[in-house]
Amino acid sequence: MDKKSRRGFATRAIHTGERLPAGDFTPVVGPIHPSVGYTYERAADLDAVLGGEKEGFVYSSRYHNPTTAALEQAVADLEGGEAAHAFASGMAALHLAFLAAGVRAGSRVVAAADIYGATYSMLLNLLSELGVDVTFVSITDLGQVAAALAAGPAAVLFAETLSNPLLRTADLPALAELAHAAGALFLVDNTFCSPYLCNPLAHGADLVVHSATKFISGHGDVMAGVVVGSREMRSRLDALNRLVGSSVGPFESWLALRGLKTLPLRMVRQSASALALAEWLQSHPRIDCVYYPYLPENPQLELTRRLTENRGGGSVLSFEIRGADRSAVFRFLEGLELIQPATTLGDLYSLVLYPAISSHRALTPEARAAVGIGENLVRLSVGIEDLEDIQADLEQALAKG
Repeated sequence: MDKKSRRGFATRAIHTGERLPAGDFTPVVGPIHPSVGYTYERAADLDAVLGGEKEGFVYSSRYHNPTTAALEQAVADLEGGEAAHAFASGMAALHLAFLAAGVRAGSRVVAAADIYGATYSMLLNLLSELGVDVTFVSITDLGQVAAALAAGPAAVLFAETLSNPLLRTADLPALAELAHAAGALFLVDNTFCSPYLCNPLAHGADLVVHSATKFISGHGDVMAGVVVGSREMRSRLDALNRLVGSSVGPFESWLALRGLKTLPLRMVRQSASALALAEWLQSHPRIDCVYYPYLPENPQLELTRRLTENRGGGSVLSFEIRGADRSAVFRFLEGLELIQPATTLGDLYSLVLYPAISSHRALTPEARAAVGIGENLVRLSVGIEDLEDIQADLEQALAKG
């Protein structure tokens, strides 16, 4: 282990990917390289870069970009991976990750049922229509997972570290063992935890995906996704991206790298505020149930603390408004004054989302109910505002709803 790899998370979040060689000078903050093309004095050097025999840059949209390379280096370091590849969105990253893991027509995917709605739809609709056999399981039921993997050869076992929106914790080491015993790769969406709270690769995952739009960038002004894994996987992702052209732009990469520097500070504050709000909501007369991984009543608390090394439960919590139908939830959303109804999470801002009409809209009411997403469920992503102000806004909006 070298000296740099022994440095703390916050130090690496600030410095990794910076001060890369830039001629006779070294900028303190990494520059943006907006150029699409890159030239070489010797044609042999261009040939070597195009052939993958030499590191370099040729064409940003399909080959690479120096600013994006800096972001990839930083995320790979914080996740403990050998390499990373950045894409134009989290869904693009997830799609390419499945392909890089060997998902093709005729192959099988075993996936958690309680996942982000767009991911569920991609598996159920897009990949299934292309000939992929998808089996959904309760990811917390290891017996059910084992049975699904034993039912036939599977290319991938997929889970979210903390599920969206019910915050169920995946037992990463146990799932990795089951996947590998069945000859499958273990693919994990780590968006809700971010690299600060959990590193799935250290628990046996083969590929880790992030919607960098969320906690990695953290300011609500970037669309990006990142996949982290081995150098071999990075090469597969690179080859696929040359065909589909889903590279993230240099300006987005620079903004995401800027946001990454404050990730540990944001996650500490947001996790603390989210836990306090979850505990307060539990005793609120308008609330039936609260979902948050660090609540004492959570049967997965010990597992969650172990995977997150007691750093926190993240900024996202969900709750059910007592007796609320869709119109009552709408009144609650419209009654908020500080917290913003928005279809994203992980920002500096506190954001609220109604899964039934947004993240899980593509699922039928029956499919939502099957995984526990009721018509009265609301998801809250806690920002960095003063805790008292967030709580007061929830209080007055619940009174109206």
